Amino acid sequence: MFKNLSPNIKSSITRSITQTFEQYMSDIEWSGEKFSIDDYIASWREYITEKALWYSKIPDDMKNDPEFHEDLAKRINEIIARILSEPPSEEQVVEIQSMQEVLDTHYEYHCKAEAIYVETLLKNKINA
Repeated sequence: MFKNLSPNIKSSITRSITQTFEQYMSDIEWSGEKFSIDDYIASWREYITEKALWYSKIPDDMKNDPEFHEDLAKRINEIIARILSEPPSEEQVVEIQSMQEVLDTHYEYHCKAEAIYVETLLKNKINA
């Protein structure tokens, strides 16, 4: 069912999943202990119903179809797996290591998105 959507809507859905996941993870400080898929899905649902322009373009009968929800769940899982498996860039690693030496901190990061979070956190500490 998901594959029947226009490329623009599929792209918008992918962006919304990515943005809300990265924001959710930032909100919980990339803590595995604080992570809850239910909380993430709730934040994504809130985003799509209140802010996503693509949501109103999907017919209600499709939104209510269990197959559509299964397809979305698969897509969410795929995108989260992709985000978590993308390694930080060499530039990020160098920049973070440099800031950690200055601040004498030891933040860990395992993927590019988490490295962005750590880099922002460290920059804010340096600029404070």
